[in-house]
Amino acid sequence: MKRRNFLRNTALGGITIPLIASGCTNTPETKASSGAQNNEVSSQKDSFKLLEATVADLQKMMEDGSLSARQITELYLDRIRSIDQKGPALNSVIEINPEALSIAEQLDKERKAGKIRGPLHGIPILIKDNIDTGDNMQTTAGALVMVGNQPQTDAFIVTKMRNAGAILLGKTNLSEWANFRSTRSSSGWSGRGGQTKNPYVLDRNPCGSSSGSGASVSANLCAIAIGTETNGSIVCPSNANGVVGIKPTVGLWSRSGIIPISFTQDTAGPMARTVRDAVILLGPLTGVDTNDAKTVQSTGKSFPDYTPYLDKNGLTGTRIGIIRDMMGFHEGVDIALEDAFEAMRQKGAEIIDVEFPEEWQGLGGAGYNVLLYEFKDGVNKYLQTANPSSGVKTLEDIIAWNIENESEAMPYFKQEILKAAHAKGDLNTQEYLEALEKTVNQSRKGIERLLREHNLDALAGPTGGPAWTTDVINGDKFGGGSSSPAARAGYPNITVPAGLVAGLPFGISFFAEAFAEPRLIKIAYAFEQATKQRVAPAFKDKL
Repeated sequence: MKRRNFLRNTALGGITIPLIASGCTNTPETKASSGAQNNEVSSQKDSFKLLEATVADLQKMMEDGSLSARQITELYLDRIRSIDQKGPALNSVIEINPEALSIAEQLDKERKAGKIRGPLHGIPILIKDNIDTGDNMQTTAGALVMVGNQPQTDAFIVTKMRNAGAILLGKTNLSEWANFRSTRSSSGWSGRGGQTKNPYVLDRNPCGSSSGSGASVSANLCAIAIGTETNGSIVCPSNANGVVGIKPTVGLWSRSGIIPISFTQDTAGPMARTVRDAVILLGPLTGVDTNDAKTVQSTGKSFPDYTPYLDKNGLTGTRIGIIRDMMGFHEGVDIALEDAFEAMRQKGAEIIDVEFPEEWQGLGGAGYNVLLYEFKDGVNKYLQTANPSSGVKTLEDIIAWNIENESEAMPYFKQEILKAAHAKGDLNTQEYLEALEKTVNQSRKGIERLLREHNLDALAGPTGGPAWTTDVINGDKFGGGSSSPAARAGYPNITVPAGLVAGLPFGISFFAEAFAEPRLIKIAYAFEQATKQRVAPAFKDKL
């Protein structure tokens, strides 16, 4: 998201992301080679042993004994040292888990003893640095004021991930405070982690706020990553980094142990190079958490395994609604999306044009207010049990600390959003209650009415476009996108790579009503299998 422009009074009342596209339908091999000039690490020259390896590939290696979980982990750690810290210096990983190899060794012992926990057994995963881990790593949201914060317990989803046999490889950089600090921020920049780069073209932006998660999984630094989203923070970096992102229904995954923005909209979700790999992670991390009331809504509506919905014929007989008001801001986008729509038709889908619903008009101001109130409330509660070296215990303390340490904490942009949130009242304030009612209800009504009136299985639109040039002084440059309706409604959204232009990827999003993940997975997987637009990044210095 542009966690600051998504709050403004745009037509969507939210984020707009620039999208440029080509109608090219080359094979992945052709596209990879055509974008490889002047690359330090092109997909042709990249000799990494696990390049583009899927979860199934890694499981096969461990099953046949060609590689152990420890060896796979070592390969990814070496990749991080060479690609992220040196080489192109993506700066996508903010901290390595010092226990990663010992965890891998234990999982190898379990495998040798005949105990396999499931498809995630021995699979290295990176998670965003706003998700608590009760280990030797910090949780800082990228903010210098939070350095030293070592939670006592894992976030609920981290416990579920560990129980499923995944290896916590480390934490990823992000837009500081999940891009809820300044109206002029650069996505992927944090005081603690610096600026994350886009692995396709290094002077381009990875989007955010799950910048490091998107860049790292795209650059093959891990098998799967976890991001978080309030409005676009999973789908936008997935789009810009050429990967699959799933923003689940709010409540499908617990948010306890995650530094919050919004109780209404926040969720974590998987980011991977394929729909299948993202789906493999989705199910095991579901579950009702007594510390997150939203998860109660998932009772009887979630599944521990979503892989049965991976159907390459999943588009057959479906009706996909296209909101063309989300298009039209760049002719290249329109051409490319028409190709995508035709690919879906050829796989048995009916494409129906639908009008931008009146319910979504003018939600920007109300939506922004919801987030300001909920951020203040949520961060103040999180800080009560946090233990950063700065000793801050309130949002007011954070603002004061940033001012005292301005040259380090705020060298490029300031903290207008933090100040605006601090100025708000509590969650009993009438302004908040009215804004909440308007934002959530109108967002949901618009989605549900379009689905019902046109008998649709899903709505679709451009996720975003090729990445803009990073500019830490003037901030991000968005053009168009589609994240806000599903984000504000708390409904699921899946983005899939849809093509490249000038070596830069873009995606298409599919969204629907609450807990429609099974249907959306069928559609997204069938689209991916029909088009196969994912291409490994070329690490070019510039276009």
